[in-house]
Amino acid sequence: MKKILSSFFILLATFGSAQAKTVYVTDNLNLSLRSEENNSSKVVKLLPTGTPLTVIEEKSSGFYYVRLNDGTEGYMPARNTMKEPPSRSQLELANKNLAALQIENAALKAELSTIKESITPGTTLEQSLATERDQLSRELNELKRTAASTVELKNQRDELQERVVNVERELQQFKLENQALQDTANQDWFLYGGILALIGVILGFILPKLSWRRSRTSSWDSY
Repeated sequence: MKKILSSFFILLATFGSAQAKTVYVTDNLNLSLRSEENNSSKVVKLLPTGTPLTVIEEKSSGFYYVRLNDGTEGYMPARNTMKEPPSRSQLELANKNLAALQIENAALKAELSTIKESITPGTTLEQSLATERDQLSRELNELKRTAASTVELKNQRDELQERVVNVERELQQFKLENQALQDTANQDWFLYGGILALIGVILGFILPKLSWRRSRTSSWDSY
């Protein structure tokens, strides 16, 4: 039974391989094999011109889900593939471009190494960079101190403004109380004046009568 099942799976795998088609990377140098079916996804591998790709599935997004000969799988835009391998001249041109890029890469690495050596400790460039760094650090510290002073001055100004407002409120309260006292004093003087006037009127009535009684008593005494 196990042998029959094994034979069945082998036949299925053979049939699937027969159905899968093979395409080739076009003559654009080093196209990217992506992890997902979009051009912004992670690059799985860079494929040189003529790399054979086994198409596993055709996506509606315009990508092929493919497998390389080494088993690596990923997504490749269908427009960057062709059904036939590129011509020998195209391959040679791609190889020349690749060699030129490799030479340029080596030159860039050498230039980078020279730059690294030029900034080793003790060199003039390293000292210049250190001096500039120290100058920038001093300027940054000065800016921090200035900012702190500005904040302190702002706090003092706000405190003084609050004190001025409180003093003005107290002054206004004193003015109101003083006005109230003045109004009370005026009312008291008015009341006192009224009382004195009333006393004067009363005295005006009483004194004449007292004088008349005295004069009449004197007349009776004379008889």
